[in-house]
Amino acid sequence: MSDSKSTSSNVFNVETVRSLVELMKQHDLSELDLREGDQKISLKRGGQAPIYAAPAPMQAAPMPVAAAPAAPAAAPAASGGGEAADANLIAIKSPMVGTYYSKPKPDAESFARIGDHISEDSVVCIIEAMKVFNEIKAEVSGKVVKVLVKDEEPVEFGQPLFMVDPQG
Repeated sequence: MSDSKSTSSNVFNVETVRSLVELMKQHDLSELDLREGDQKISLKRGGQAPIYAAPAPMQAAPMPVAAAPAAPAAAPAASGGGEAADANLIAIKSPMVGTYYSKPKPDAESFARIGDHISEDSVVCIIEAMKVFNEIKAEVSGKVVKVLVKDEEPVEFGQPLFMVDPQG
C-alpha cells in the first residue's frame, strides 16, 4: 500500500517534488539541493540572475564617460594617458549581496581573467547568496582589463567586479 511507497527508498516522490517547486516559487529561489541518505535531488529555476544583472552594467557606462573631459588634460603628464583609457572602461557590477567566486570549482579555471575577451552572454563569476550559487553574465562585450575582487570575498549590491574595455 502507500506505506511501502513512503519508505526511505522513495523519499523524493512526485508530491514532495511539487511541494519543493512551490516553495521555490514562493521564496524566489533559483536552486535547491537536498539529500537524504544516499538519495539526492537538485532543482533549478532558470532566468533569475540575468534579470538582476542587466541594469547594473548599463548604468555604469555613462558615469565614467561624463567625468572624462577633465581627466584627459591631466592624464598625459601624470600617468602617460592611463586615466583617459580608464574613462572608456565599463564596470560589471554585482547584482546582489553575496560571496564572489571566480571559478565553478576550486580546481577549475576562472570564468574571466585579465586579457580574456567576453561577450554579453559570458558567465564572468558566481555569487553565492543564501547557499544559492548564481551565475553572473557579463551583459557587455569586450576585453577584461581589471578584476576588482578576490575569490571568496564578500561583495555588495552594485559593487564593481570587473572593468571591461568594450573596444578591446
